[in-house]
Amino acid sequence: MAFKPAPLNTAFFATSIIGFLISAFYIYPHNISWGIAFGLVFALMFIASIISMMRAKPEMQIAKIKKKK
Repeated sequence: MAFKPAPLNTAFFATSIIGFLISAFYIYPHNISWGIAFGLVFALMFIASIISMMRAKPEMQIAKIKKKK
């Protein structure tokens, strides 16, 4: 079975960037283990959104939006 990346929206991408910055600059200095854990999660979200931008087809996103209506 072939790999099909999910078409992720821009809010997911923005959340990953903002979440990583908050984790790195606010949570990490207060609690190192939680800062690393949150940073890892948001970094993985960022990687998933980059893969989605490169591999997912725009038609899949349009079909998903039309299905909601």
